[in-house]
Amino acid sequence: MTTASASTEQPLLLTQRRIWIIFAALIAGMLLSSLDQTIVSTAMPTIVGQLGGVEHQVWLTTAYLLATTIVMPVYGKFGDVLGRRNLFLVAIALFTIASIGCAVAGDFTQLIIWRAVQGLGGGGLMILSQAIIADIVPASERGKYLGPLGAIFGLSAVGGPLLGGFFVDHLTWQWAFYINIPVGIAAFAIAWFTLKLPSKKATAPIDILGVILLSAFTTCLIFFTDFGGDADQGWDSPLTWAFGGGMLVAALLFVLVEARAKDPIIPLSLFRNPIFVNATAIGLTLGLGMFAAIGFVPTFLQMSSGTSAAASGLLMLPMMVGLIGTSIASGVIITRTGRYKIFPIIGTLITGAAMVAMTTLAATTPIWLICVYLFVFGAGLGLIMQVVVLVVQNAVPASEIGTATSTNNYFREVGASLGVAVFGTIFTTRLTENLLSVFTDAGASPDDAAGATATLDPQTLAQLPDAVRDGIVTAYADALAPVFWYLLPFVAISFVLSLFLKEIPLSDVAGLVARGEAIGGEEAEALEAAQRSGTAAKAAPTLTE
Repeated sequence: MTTASASTEQPLLLTQRRIWIIFAALIAGMLLSSLDQTIVSTAMPTIVGQLGGVEHQVWLTTAYLLATTIVMPVYGKFGDVLGRRNLFLVAIALFTIASIGCAVAGDFTQLIIWRAVQGLGGGGLMILSQAIIADIVPASERGKYLGPLGAIFGLSAVGGPLLGGFFVDHLTWQWAFYINIPVGIAAFAIAWFTLKLPSKKATAPIDILGVILLSAFTTCLIFFTDFGGDADQGWDSPLTWAFGGGMLVAALLFVLVEARAKDPIIPLSLFRNPIFVNATAIGLTLGLGMFAAIGFVPTFLQMSSGTSAAASGLLMLPMMVGLIGTSIASGVIITRTGRYKIFPIIGTLITGAAMVAMTTLAATTPIWLICVYLFVFGAGLGLIMQVVVLVVQNAVPASEIGTATSTNNYFREVGASLGVAVFGTIFTTRLTENLLSVFTDAGASPDDAAGATATLDPQTLAQLPDAVRDGIVTAYADALAPVFWYLLPFVAISFVLSLFLKEIPLSDVAGLVARGEAIGGEEAEALEAAQRSGTAAKAAPTLTE
């Protein structure tokens, strides 16, 4: 299905030099997004404590994930229709501006709003980076580019916790967002000058109604799960079921609209592709468990183990080392062999084993053992995450690379949002009850106990009497560790789906070349050399005149 026409400019010469220049711009954008996540996760206990949001801390993560999830299909489709360069610049600008808003937020509500705006930019950085890589690098060679991307996540894994911990321990939590400003400006400048991609014009009406209905469905879905698990609302609340009804209505209307749209935001034809459906289902179920586990482990480490913000951040490093190592290794092997099915199978088994181990976490668990669990957990994820995206991109026509990439990520983020909302609510509800009991047993009145629970942060914890502090540490451990049991069934489903993942040959043509928007390989190198020779010849004086 052709939905857009390329500009009348000459085809882009996709030489190896240009590929690496474009790749540098993508790395700058990915650094911005990944660095923010590791910094904020380390600083979160302090942020929610100082702004009085312990009972509602799940919203700080949910707001970002919800916004990211909503805009993913928009960036993916619009990138296919209009080109990806300008959208990438918009995403960087949104993320950077929202970081300023987060830093100056005066209360917890304002912070949640600005985190949502940050998600509007973060979703674009994630989707457009993956789609642009598919545009410039054939699937058969894409594995070797996972190395530099893995290095970026490694840098973020080391630098983020160090910076986040330093800011919390020695400056203020606001610096966790201030740091994004110079990084964002640098990323924008790099992308502006180096990210040269073809522009397009839409040839069919934009599916605005589809965007609205998809946004409504996503919002109702998240609010339905959040309010259902919330102590103030619950599953018997009319408001909870109002969102549930809205979710079903929006889903039905969305399917009807997409079936009739000339250029749907998510073409229903994608779901007739069994490889796409299988890989996307793996992402959905994995997202349910993966993000819920990752999102609250730093809080557990910081509060339950009594470590500082910096130390708790560094304790996440083994997980990223495992993820990066297996991601690079699997990418290299896939490039050499063209085989990919085995990696999600092994990855889900390893991830499940790590989750079983993490159900035993307690305040007395040795730090080195927690690091081992996290390393194994990361190693399992590294065998799945990038591979699933590669499988999806390889299974669809070049004209739908962005749409397929964003749809796959959309369902993974839906799973992530559900996981954080449902299991985060379970954790928060248990934690609040446990903490209230600790403060009440220590002699505090119900009102004082509620106030102490809402404003508890690591700095306050360190000043409490030993008996109370030990009770709080146990409260965190008892609240989080059992949650991992609830996540295991979803990893098991991912394993079963991986067994049925069909393996097809990897494409040896980049997306831009397949769509006729660029010339690649040896032909591009020869044409660029000829252009340089022609320029040099024009510049040289002619001796025959």
